[in-house]
Amino acid sequence: MSRSVHETERKYEAPGGAALPDLADLPGVAAVAGPEEQRLEAVYYDTEDLRLARAGLTLRRRTGGDDAGWHLKLPVGADTREEVRLPPGRAAKTPPRQLGSLVQVHARGRGLAPVARIQTTRQRWQLADDKGRLLAEVVEDLVSGQSLTDDSAVDSWREIEVELGERGDVALLDRVEERLASAGIARSASSAKLSRLLADRVAPAAPPPGDGKSAGDVVLAYLRAQADALKHQDPRVRRGEDDAVHQMRVATRRMRSALQAFGTIVDRDATRELTDELKWLAGVLGEARDLEVLRARFEGRVAGLDPVLVLGPVQAQLTRHFAPLEAAAHGAAVAALDSDRYFALLDAVDALAAEPPFTPAAARKATKELPALVDRAYRRLAKRAEGADDDIALHEARKAAKRLRYAVEVSEPAFGKRAKKYRKRVKAVQELLGEHQDGVVARPVLRELGAKAQLDGENGFTFGLLHGLETAAARRVEERFPAVWRGLGRPKLR
Repeated sequence: MSRSVHETERKYEAPGGAALPDLADLPGVAAVAGPEEQRLEAVYYDTEDLRLARAGLTLRRRTGGDDAGWHLKLPVGADTREEVRLPPGRAAKTPPRQLGSLVQVHARGRGLAPVARIQTTRQRWQLADDKGRLLAEVVEDLVSGQSLTDDSAVDSWREIEVELGERGDVALLDRVEERLASAGIARSASSAKLSRLLADRVAPAAPPPGDGKSAGDVVLAYLRAQADALKHQDPRVRRGEDDAVHQMRVATRRMRSALQAFGTIVDRDATRELTDELKWLAGVLGEARDLEVLRARFEGRVAGLDPVLVLGPVQAQLTRHFAPLEAAAHGAAVAALDSDRYFALLDAVDALAAEPPFTPAAARKATKELPALVDRAYRRLAKRAEGADDDIALHEARKAAKRLRYAVEVSEPAFGKRAKKYRKRVKAVQELLGEHQDGVVARPVLRELGAKAQLDGENGFTFGLLHGLETAAARRVEERFPAVWRGLGRPKLR
């Protein structure tokens, strides 16, 4: 079974003759243990065209040291990565399936094979506080590495790594960095040894230049951010992590909504197939997400009831109902993420981010071009919101409110606080309508749960009570919505 840890570390180039400075007198450091010598060897796995390395991931099997095994490192943030670990097992031509699945958002069905071997002689020091708790580890590595995919010579270098311990903080990293800089040791341009070894093959392609002020620049930056979010959530969905399905679905919907709302900037005809595929993916993820929302909603409602109104094994009934459905929905979602259709969608997203099909309007100033498109999204909402008084009409208004919200969100870099303030107002409208739609979805499920409890010889009273509460809550939303809608007003971004 895998285990996961987050590591925050910085790497430094250590030129010949630059000695590691004394760190024992840094604030908070009470003791320095070491040096301890380790000899490590790691074989790195990737696709033939190094898709993992290009995306900032590393997958290796390490021997030696106190953390021997399979390591998959996933980027999290600045200086921080998540490391998923498995026992070393036997040496193999391919990585364990569990880790191979987590990189499919980049590998996309391509084989994973050894691409490099790196050997390291390591000297390690540990910085501790006055209670003996680990603040940071500082290591000096003498590294030799060789590509396994060509006849390149062995490359050797010296580097320093500083990794935070459980009691350390970023301020300590900064102090260590200052001390290293004074000794002529500077930050490395590579975040991993593999990137350093294969630098000429994994250098990322630079995005096309732009001043950030054109309509195309603003929309493209948003689309790229959603593409990154979608890829970041992929391995989290596969592992069943909290809120991962929701976040991946949101990124998918945001991208689709932006392509629809700004079709005069990113040519709509050229992206129609992609938006259809994004709708498919959102639908697959939606099955799992809707079940998560319903279960949490029902559990929250039950927790808020007077205990005397909770008759029978209500929690057990909810678990029996939702557990198999959620497991099946998660399995279906993962199966979709392993499909050729999904991989083709990702290829299309990459192509969009690299070479967007801009129209002539994309070159115009964002402050001139975007307001009219945001206003068009508002008019779309107005058409659906005026007089909406039934479940279907309110649901359509909710979807239009979401599109308007995302359109304003795209425009925020160009309009700042005005756009941010208006987006929050639109979000309030959307969430009110979302509460109504959740109730619409919840009521038939509660009816089913109550009927099943009765058939099983259990008490269905509580589910009937929850049904009544959902009905009453929906009526309150219907009464409030006209006033909330009138209070929104048109967007004023010009």
